Amino acid sequence: MSFISTGVEYGLHCLLYLAKPSGVREASVRDLAEMQGVSVDYAAKLFTRLSKAGIVSATEGVRGGFALARAPEHITVQDVVDAIDGDKRLFDCREIRAQCAVFDDEAPAWATRGTCSIHAVMQAAERSMREELEKHTLADLAARAHSKAPASHGHQVVEWFADRAANRRSDRA
Repeated sequence: MSFISTGVEYGLHCLLYLAKPSGVREASVRDLAEMQGVSVDYAAKLFTRLSKAGIVSATEGVRGGFALARAPEHITVQDVVDAIDGDKRLFDCREIRAQCAVFDDEAPAWATRGTCSIHAVMQAAERSMREELEKHTLADLAARAHSKAPASHGHQVVEWFADRAANRRSDRA
C-alpha cells in the first residue's frame, strides 16, 4: 500500500490541465474525469477535497466547472497531498520497546526514556519527504510536463475541453 494515494496522482494530473499557461482555465469534473479515465464520482470526490482546501474554486451553471483558486506557483505538491489524503503521519510509533518479554510487567526507565530510535528515524524521513514535496509547485510540474510534450499537445487539450463545453451548452439548449 502506498503512503500517498492514487487519488493524489489523479488530482495532480487533473490540476495540470488547469495550470498550464496556455491551458484550460476552467473545466467540468466530468471532463476532467474522462480525460484521466476515472469515474465522475471519483473525480468529484477529489475536487470536493481540493475545493475545501482552497486549491480550486467551483462555478455553477452551464459553463460551470473548476478553476485554480490561486496561482499554480502558490500550490505545492504537499498542499495537494494534504487536501486529498489529509495530514496523515508516515509512521505511528506503538512504543513496542516497552513490551520486551524480559521486562515482565513494567519496562525500566532506561528502555523507554526519550524518543524511540526507530521513531526518530521515521520522523526525520517524514520531515525530509514533506520538505521535498513543499519545494515543488503545480507550476513546476506543469512546466516539466509541457517541456516533454510536442507543441501541438497543449492546443489539442484546450480544443478537447472547449469542444466538450460547447457540446454541453448545445445539449442543454
